[in-house]
Amino acid sequence: MKASTSILIILLGSFNIMAEEKDRLIFNFNTPESGKSWVNVNDNVMGGISLGKFKITEDKTLFFYGSLSLENNGGFASIRCLPKQVGIKKNDSICFQAKGDGREYTMNLYTNKRITAFSYRQSFQTKNNEWIEISLPLEKFIATSFGKVIPKAETINPTEIESLGFMIGDKKQGAFTIEFKNIITKSK
Repeated sequence: MKASTSILIILLGSFNIMAEEKDRLIFNFNTPESGKSWVNVNDNVMGGISLGKFKITEDKTLFFYGSLSLENNGGFASIRCLPKQVGIKKNDSICFQAKGDGREYTMNLYTNKRITAFSYRQSFQTKNNEWIEISLPLEKFIATSFGKVIPKAETINPTEIESLGFMIGDKKQGAFTIEFKNIITKSK
C-alpha cells in the first residue's frame, strides 16, 4: 500500500469496514445553486446558431440539452464550469455517470494559460436513455485549438487545470440531451 493512501476505518456494530480514500469529489449537483458555477458557450461566439442550455434537476443531476445546428459554420454547443481549482492530479481519471441520447460528447479541460479556443479533449460515447459509467484517464486528453489536434503540444499539467466542461460537436444536426451525476477523480 502506498504511503500517501489514507485508510478510513468505520466501526459498524461488530463489523470493521476499510475503504481507501482515493476518490475526490469535483462537482455534485445536490442543490439548484450548484448550477451557478456553470455557463454555456455555444457556436454563436463564431457565428453559428446552435443552442445549448443546462439546468440542475430535481434528481440532483446536471442536465445539458439543446439543438445542434450546422448553419453559418456552426456545429457545437457546450457548458463549462467557471474557473476554480479542480484538484486533478497526474495519474487521475475523471469519472462520472452519464445518461445520454446515443451521441458522442467531449469533455474539455481548460488550463490557466490564455490561448484562444484551446483545451485538452477526450470524447466518450453515450447509450440512448441509459446510465453508464465514464472514466477518462488524464493522460489520454489531447491538446486542441478550434477543434483541431495540436500534434506537438505540451502534455497536460494537472496543476494548470482550472475548468472543465462538456461539449457536443458530432456534426449531426438536431436535438441533444445528456445528464450527469457527480464528477469525481480516481487515482490509480
